[in-house]
Amino acid sequence: MASRKEMADFLQSVERRAFKQALYAVQDENNALDIVQDSMMKLADRYAHAPAAELPLLFQRILQNTIRDFYRRSKVRRFFITLFSALVPARQEDEGLDPLEVLNVESDETQTNPETWLARKEVSQLIEGAISLLPNRQREAFLLRYWEGLDVAETAEVMGCSQGSVKTHCSRATHTLATILQQKGVTL
Repeated sequence: MASRKEMADFLQSVERRAFKQALYAVQDENNALDIVQDSMMKLADRYAHAPAAELPLLFQRILQNTIRDFYRRSKVRRFFITLFSALVPARQEDEGLDPLEVLNVESDETQTNPETWLARKEVSQLIEGAISLLPNRQREAFLLRYWEGLDVAETAEVMGCSQGSVKTHCSRATHTLATILQQKGVTL
């Protein structure tokens, strides 16, 4: 059984990676943050009694299901918005979003050579951009296997598919990422 401290430590350790996973999936920071918070609340509420060793798989399963729920709700919302938009007169709204993002600098990055730091940051941005281009299931399998470090069986359990499907998704994702990165001049 996980103690409160173990649960808090676990949630703190996965929050940044979970946010990136959700952001890749939904392409909106606010929605990604909502998804991660909702997933964390579900884990803490429903699985506070679970052993600490089971928390990573439980959380990944909850996170992926919450992302799928977001897609379902978005699809329904878009349907009704499209349906009723013909009934509402058009109006001009300024919904301009500031595209600039705040750069988070890790403490260990500030102590390295600035040229090395910049090169790593550029490659990181290229990789993130390439990951966001992957189809949903490939991106999900890739992030679970290589970012979260889950094995094939655990990834299959989280994704609700066979181990063969996980291997196929990961293989296709890595080939696609390698091709995209080579086109951008990143040598592997």
